[in-house]
Amino acid sequence: MASIVLDRPAADGTTLECTVRTTADLQRFFTDDPFSVSYDVPIESVPEGVLAVPVLAHVCPVAWANGADVYVDEVDATFARALADVRDALCSMYDFMEGGELYARRTIDPEPRDDSDTGTDGEKGEESGLLFTGGVDSTYSYVTHREESPTLISVRGWTITPAPADDVKWAQLRSRVSSFAADHGLETAFVESNMLSFLDHPMLLAHYKRFVDGAWYSSVGHGLGLLGLCAPMAYARGMSELYVAATHWEGIDLEWGSRPDVDDAVRWSGTRCHHDGYDRTRQERLDRIAEYVRAEEPALQLQTCNDRMEGNCGECEKCYRTAVGLRLAGLDPTDHGYPFSDADYRDLRRSLERGEWVLGQDERYMWDDIRDRVRETEPSSPEERAFFEWLVDADLDELVSESESPLVHRLLRASARNAPASVYNALYPAYATAKSKYRRVRPAR
Repeated sequence: MASIVLDRPAADGTTLECTVRTTADLQRFFTDDPFSVSYDVPIESVPEGVLAVPVLAHVCPVAWANGADVYVDEVDATFARALADVRDALCSMYDFMEGGELYARRTIDPEPRDDSDTGTDGEKGEESGLLFTGGVDSTYSYVTHREESPTLISVRGWTITPAPADDVKWAQLRSRVSSFAADHGLETAFVESNMLSFLDHPMLLAHYKRFVDGAWYSSVGHGLGLLGLCAPMAYARGMSELYVAATHWEGIDLEWGSRPDVDDAVRWSGTRCHHDGYDRTRQERLDRIAEYVRAEEPALQLQTCNDRMEGNCGECEKCYRTAVGLRLAGLDPTDHGYPFSDADYRDLRRSLERGEWVLGQDERYMWDDIRDRVRETEPSSPEERAFFEWLVDADLDELVSESESPLVHRLLRASARNAPASVYNALYPAYATAKSKYRRVRPAR
């Protein structure tokens, strides 16, 4: 029987580490590195059952994809129940998910269950937290919950990797989020983990890319993973509410790792998580940000660029899309971090028609959302009118890349799925080289 066994997590100051052992059939999905994560608050007094949450949040989806059981010495009882709910949601979403059980020698339940008060087990704290990048979605969530003065939480380990090559990007993100927090009287929390180098993410992609629109973490793991990563820090700081901004909205039925049926199910002692903003489209979130800008913060800056972490390049698909959305919300993009003029409409149309960006169904829905607003908007210039008229009649399905990646990628992944791990390790550099020639636009928050 396939299984994954967690050794007891070790907390040393602000750092958590845990070794994972698997049966032979699952070894290919894990590297030799122990799972590790560091916080900027001490976690040594956090109960062992809560310390297990971050690693369980990352290994359980791999187990469920293989029908494997997971074994742990101690687990927070509230989180154990949450995992069952998340498992059911992911298994309902994906046919390839087989499920599996969690077995623990001990469960901890510090306080009697009282969902009527806190929605969680344990004593209610007074803090809230918000996963924050400064993009449209997380900025909307800040605007919505600013009266709570949420702690802004930024994570290194996914889009910004732990590799030294990403040190500058991480420093830029920390600086930008710290400045935003200082300007708004907020606290920050910075979390660094090797969660995607602890997992053999390329091997997961080789096996499961054929079933998902994006990569493993975006399509399956990141809702549970990012929220679970915050558990020891949230427990130590007494956070009762933890928000993650929605990427999609009601009416979009895409298979995605962060959705209400996943994120709203995540909880542990003292903390409940929330998939925030799902009741508004991306354009409606920009409308709410525009209201806030006009009323309180005329110089608010957004950061959504796919190519830069310090400022926006103004030339990638997401920069153009955000700039157009800001215009439709009645704002001048140049006032909020996006160099954009009427002449850019021609370049934007040309890039979309030529397929210069690898777009997925996410972007198709977002451009459709923009098109709905365009139909209600009077253009302010001939260039804008020409672009609006083109967009209204454009076949958005033709602008979106086929979900299947190029044949060479499919062949390499098929080979990796069927190869022994030692052979795969030799094959992967060729796959990585081929893959690097293409870039999937990743919707960030």
